Amino acid sequence: MSGWFRSDGPHTLVFLIPLLFSFVLFSWKPIVDAAVMAFQQTNLIAPAEWVGLENFATVLNDPLLGTAVMNTLWFALLALLLGYPIPLVVAVLMSEVRRGRGLYSALAYLPVIVPPVVGALLWKFFYDASPNGVFNTIIGWFGVGPLPWLQDPSTAMPSIVLFATWSAAGGTVIIYLAALIGVAPELYDAAEVDGAGVWRKVWHVTIPQLRGVLLVTFILQIIGTAQVFLEPFLLTAGGPANSTMTVLMLIYKYAFQNSLGGDYGAATALSIMLAVVLAVFSAVYFRLTKSWSTS
Repeated sequence: MSGWFRSDGPHTLVFLIPLLFSFVLFSWKPIVDAAVMAFQQTNLIAPAEWVGLENFATVLNDPLLGTAVMNTLWFALLALLLGYPIPLVVAVLMSEVRRGRGLYSALAYLPVIVPPVVGALLWKFFYDASPNGVFNTIIGWFGVGPLPWLQDPSTAMPSIVLFATWSAAGGTVIIYLAALIGVAPELYDAAEVDGAGVWRKVWHVTIPQLRGVLLVTFILQIIGTAQVFLEPFLLTAGGPANSTMTVLMLIYKYAFQNSLGGDYGAATALSIMLAVVLAVFSAVYFRLTKSWSTS
């Protein structure tokens, strides 16, 4: 204890208390309350009734659950195919620029600072299904369309993925640019001496050096896409014909779109199920990739 006092332990504790209080009040307590609520039948108005695993059975028997899970997986797959490589390509191209890199970085990050609602309304205007819509006018120059971007089940989810990629890619671009600064220039010089072009340098130098960052951004994107809510909520409200109904939108439906009052027990039960799945997936992922990120 004397050593703790001599090493400014009391001062550390004083500064730590507000942080711990904030976490307990706004993070840990709601998590515990949600875990308890998952075993209760409540609408936050009438007294809660303990129902055990009934909420979980209700969620598992809901025919919309399978639709929501498949839509979420479809969104995650499209987002990985489109949204995962694009920031890396953009960051590599920007790292090759010798002048105006700060301007290009600001332009790349600009969509991130646009309020999500503003961005969604802007893209909803772009997705106007009429021949005079912005995107339909552009593809019309090439003799394509018009397309019912958000009104057709086959194009609604890809359209949402395009918007989500545009709005979130800037942050990942900045992360990759920061990581690229740490790559030793001598490696690129050696590759140039060997006659390597831009893409061979990317494949044999950049990607191996960014392996750890790429693994982290991959799992973060998986977790983020599994919790997609804002984009389908603002653009399609889960339609058309539930083609963009995701797991988080189903949680929202349980909690706030029940005509008899919110079924918060089912909503929290599905939330816990999603959290458990993501936690298990993350643990397995980091276990499998531990050697890759350190080698």
